[in-house]
Amino acid sequence: MAVSRAHFGGVRSRSSVVPRRDAQSTPVEFDRPSVTRYGTAIETELMGDADVRTSLEHGAELKRTSMRIAAVGDLHCSKESAGELRPIFAHADGRADVLVLCGDLTDYGHPEEAHVLVHELSVVKLPIIAVLGNHDYEAGHAAKITEILSEAGVRVLDGDAHTIDDVGFAGVKGFCGGFGRSTLGPWGEPIVKAFVKEAIDEALKLESALARLRTQRTVALLHYSPIRETVIGEPEEIYPFLGCSRLEEPLERFPPTVVFHGHVHRGHLEGKTRVGTPVYNVSLPLLRRTSAEHPLRIVELSLADA
Repeated sequence: MAVSRAHFGGVRSRSSVVPRRDAQSTPVEFDRPSVTRYGTAIETELMGDADVRTSLEHGAELKRTSMRIAAVGDLHCSKESAGELRPIFAHADGRADVLVLCGDLTDYGHPEEAHVLVHELSVVKLPIIAVLGNHDYEAGHAAKITEILSEAGVRVLDGDAHTIDDVGFAGVKGFCGGFGRSTLGPWGEPIVKAFVKEAIDEALKLESALARLRTQRTVALLHYSPIRETVIGEPEEIYPFLGCSRLEEPLERFPPTVVFHGHVHRGHLEGKTRVGTPVYNVSLPLLRRTSAEHPLRIVELSLADA
């Protein structure tokens, strides 16, 4: 199904004069099960018991030739979650080089839930990068949750960019508003205009973060979906609350190598932006239905030609 074109309701982005990066190459299917490679840039699989390769088999002193990213979102960690998430994180450790978390890290946005999550994450020795989700804002303690996670070594992105080796990460929460021609426009009551402005502001933050990156490989992290394709499977009535096409325009102007998002518990596992960038829905409830034992998406980015 075609992906809806993003638009900003007449509001031009601040970086619109910057040339676009080249889009990704055409996907090429390999005969290995559950694996798709996009040119030489990406290899991806749902984490299971398949053999997992690492680029540092012969010693850490060698130059990294690839980066394996483990991704999951919608953890919904509660005060009663102790011990539940640790096996997932432990499976990522040693099988990936970076762990990314795509929002709804807590269930009701309470600091106590963030402390439980930090304890669950203690088994991970990898760099961890995260964005917050709507649940993390519910109790009004989003800043405190960010502080707790940051003190534990988690890099929480909110319109920020972060680089590990030759891979750059840009992240925002994102917002809702609908897709394609059904995207809500800034017309009528002030509260509607404020709602649309929130989506536009999140898109501009994402664009700013992507524009700052100078790495050959870039990764975009969101909570809300930037494309309609990965929300298909949810009731159509709630599509406008699952993401927004406004988030896709920065991904077209500065195409990343790969995009991860959460929030959509019953959608599709993957899709593409209009310019061909792969987009992965890594919502934990969705991944559990696909790979119950090890619900992670593992993506390998080749750095050999970066």
